[in-house]
Amino acid sequence: MRISTRPIRVVLYLTLFTTLAATAGLADAAAAPQLAPPGAYSGVLTYHYDNSRAGANTNESVLTPANVNPASFGKIGMLPVDGYVYAQPLYVRNVAIPGKGVHNVVYVATEHDSVYAFDASGRDPTPLWRRSFIDPEAGVTTVASDEVGTYDIRPEIGITSTPVIDPSGTIYVVAKTQELGLYVQRLHALDIATGAERPGSPRIIAPTLSGSGAGAAMDGVIPFNALRENQRAALAEVGGKIYIAFASHGDHPPFHGWVLGYDAKTLALTDVFNDTPNGADGGIWQGANGPAADASGAIYVSSGNGTFDADTGGPDYGDSVIKLAEKTVKGRRQFRVTDFFTPYEQNEFSESDLDFGPTGTIVLPDQPTGPKHLLFVGTKVGTVYLLDRDNLGRYNPDDDSQIVQEVPSMLGMMYTPGAFFNNTFYFGPQNRPLLAFPMVKGQFNVDGEMTTGNAFGYPGVVPSVSSNGLKNGIVWAIQIDQFLSSGPAVLYAYDATNLNELYDSELAGKRDSTGPAVKFTTPMVADGRVYLGTQNSVDVYGLLRR
Repeated sequence: MRISTRPIRVVLYLTLFTTLAATAGLADAAAAPQLAPPGAYSGVLTYHYDNSRAGANTNESVLTPANVNPASFGKIGMLPVDGYVYAQPLYVRNVAIPGKGVHNVVYVATEHDSVYAFDASGRDPTPLWRRSFIDPEAGVTTVASDEVGTYDIRPEIGITSTPVIDPSGTIYVVAKTQELGLYVQRLHALDIATGAERPGSPRIIAPTLSGSGAGAAMDGVIPFNALRENQRAALAEVGGKIYIAFASHGDHPPFHGWVLGYDAKTLALTDVFNDTPNGADGGIWQGANGPAADASGAIYVSSGNGTFDADTGGPDYGDSVIKLAEKTVKGRRQFRVTDFFTPYEQNEFSESDLDFGPTGTIVLPDQPTGPKHLLFVGTKVGTVYLLDRDNLGRYNPDDDSQIVQEVPSMLGMMYTPGAFFNNTFYFGPQNRPLLAFPMVKGQFNVDGEMTTGNAFGYPGVVPSVSSNGLKNGIVWAIQIDQFLSSGPAVLYAYDATNLNELYDSELAGKRDSTGPAVKFTTPMVADGRVYLGTQNSVDVYGLLRR
């Protein structure tokens, strides 16, 4: 194995930056006005609405299949921002903004390393506050796409993943910067009312781990490579900790799949996991989906490609669903793998770049028949799996008969997370219509397929569901086929019971046209409005006469 001294230099540089940033961050926090948390905020605080990642907001009482149509529903506002919006917008009710009153607020993160707070009505394009993490005059900028060797994220890399909001009033966000020739990633904790850094924020992300894998230094330590690691998966808050997952930019080495846990109050690093410490790759992309969690606090992620030797007792989990939890080992609490599932075709997947798990995982509601605790994951080739969370199945070299259900290549190429509502899965594969499959007795009913009347090109769509309980279900999707040419996105709405189209943003001509499309954009629905990110704005849709 070729050994490079570059990681050693990176660790030394990052140690210096850690000291400087910690000092500066504490000073800034002490000087900034801090609001006492007013109580538990509510709204859309995480990607796909909750940690199950099912993608269903079942508290939507305004929008219904009866009023979502071109006559009564359309574009009601545009919130301009300074960069591409890859992250799903978030939403908080009744935030007291100093000097500006109480607002329902939508929060937007951009690739230009900015976080915005806007009045959620969409009527006022002026931000309530804006926080920038760059300072070009001091040599602190975003990272140009050229620097990572791919244009999957373009034209710059700043904040890519969806932040997470703690109900007490803190938004956590990971920002990537280039600073005088060095590359740095930081976890920021901001007051949702002011944008001010919380005490202890920001925290430089610079973990290390023992291992002999890609990028390991002479002493057998793998440093975190802030340039190569792509923080694509949404952040998660579970049990008072902020969990952050990483992959790569375009498979450029060296990289690994990392999962890091930080104390939500102090931002102290508490948990470190690397899924290929003695190998390579294993990125946790998940098509923008975040780590999922169940009621016990266990965390589920899916890795794409990479080294695998866990079947023989090794530490590498390429192309796997990985269940992580804190366990007591020799009297110490440790963050470790408690179970996993790896498809028998793992080696083929990895060698052919077929990326197991690009959908991320979905924790299903308790089932009345069959295994009670199910987990869903899908693959790039379109095969979908239902797993028993109490016994994921580990690895069988001959087939996958040990799991609850495998449906081979039922969808076609799939890159994006799905959604689950009213015992039905919704999927948006590449070059196919939006699809829906009901669950019957704890398994997919492949004969009950529903489809939309239109298809979606590369890379498919991310569906999101709104409903009032189990009533008035609407499936939302954003067509982003033209993201490479900066063509417009198209917002679609379908009746969740049959996938008949209710609305799309081209039906009313230019009145409802969106901004230019962004890859993997996820619609967010809250209190009668739909928010979608573009290359220069968040577009807001709702009832035209409210």
